[in-house]
Amino acid sequence: MRRFAEAEDLSGPVRDALGAECRIAGADRLRGGSKKGVYRVRLTGAATPSVIVYSWADEENFWPGGAAGQGTDGTDPFAPASGLEPFLAAQRLLHELGARVPRLLLADGSRQRYAADVAVVEDVPGGTLEALFRTDPATARKALSGLARTLGLMHGTLAPRYGRVDLLERGGTALGSSCEQLVLDRALRDLGEAAGRDGRISAAHGRLDGRLRTLRSRVAPRTEHGLIHGELGPDHVLVTEDGEAVLIDIEGLMYFDVEWEHVFLRLRFQQRYEALTRPALDPRRLDLYTLAMRLSLVAGPLRLLDGDFPDREFMAAIAEHNLKETLALLP
Repeated sequence: MRRFAEAEDLSGPVRDALGAECRIAGADRLRGGSKKGVYRVRLTGAATPSVIVYSWADEENFWPGGAAGQGTDGTDPFAPASGLEPFLAAQRLLHELGARVPRLLLADGSRQRYAADVAVVEDVPGGTLEALFRTDPATARKALSGLARTLGLMHGTLAPRYGRVDLLERGGTALGSSCEQLVLDRALRDLGEAAGRDGRISAAHGRLDGRLRTLRSRVAPRTEHGLIHGELGPDHVLVTEDGEAVLIDIEGLMYFDVEWEHVFLRLRFQQRYEALTRPALDPRRLDLYTLAMRLSLVAGPLRLLDGDFPDREFMAAIAEHNLKETLALLP
């Protein structure tokens, strides 16, 4: 049985961040996180009515095996990105670029006041961009325009090497020989896992394997890589009361082919993607990455369902939708 944090558990880091005079009125664990806990802590006696606390406790990670596996030190750009160090590295770089992220109030990896690495950040009050598309289209359009500018800054920030920003900051080198080869290798692993869990993928395994290898063979080498979020849907964009777009869940920030980001953006923003597109994307990379992304969104949710992730119906629906889209991409 997992034990999540209670209000009193979080009082130490919050008081360190805001001062001993603030009082904790309550804490709510926000739904949706699979690798860290996200808590809204309600306050009295402070300049702000609430803050957000991120907890990287083991109990908050729903992925089977936790963070164990290949590239957990950040060398594999596709390994689950979680932890205080990648969060802080991403926070620093995005702030330097002028990309809006929640203001950092405290980062504590000492585990003296709480039994896990934690960060306390501002609570952005305007809700997610995903929700505002339904409830406040005018504010959502303004935020979407701001998000496009932010992505322009990020994708135009180039580096000769790919990899997660915390790894490169430490002077490390990412696994693999190229982005496109990494994507192919990961897609073949995802294909194998998905085929072992669903008969429809198993029946199409040979055709999907061949299609992936054909698409990879058409991609030419590249020597520069842009800065990407890695999992940027409208649920990972908060919006201030003034309509400013704020990026969250940033631990996977990395230098990579921007086409990988644009495939995900296109899937998640759908008819609104046009506001975020950019010229000169490589169509051959887009073809390979689209099929690879669909396979990832089958294998990943099915893998997560091996554990005790609570929102099972939602995760199963993601896998089912992307399975059908994967098969539709076969010629």
